[in-house]
Amino acid sequence: MNRDRILEELRTILHDTFEIDPAEVTPEANLFTDLELDSIDAVDLAIRLQKLTGKRIKPDEFKTVRTVGDVIKSVQTLLAE
Repeated sequence: MNRDRILEELRTILHDTFEIDPAEVTPEANLFTDLELDSIDAVDLAIRLQKLTGKRIKPDEFKTVRTVGDVIKSVQTLLAE
């Protein structure tokens, strides 16, 4: 799955789960300040990403995620394992 495809999947997940406008979901967008997610939302997002990738996301790795671009990198790393 390439970077653009992951971004599209994230736009769908964030829209369907948190009602975030897909146009706001850019690689530079901060999950917490720009998209207004909280820590519980981040856990929900991690669960959805696990379903998308079929792989478990390590909590320590996901704690460093701040932007949509960080999420894309994390998903790429998971898929490469």
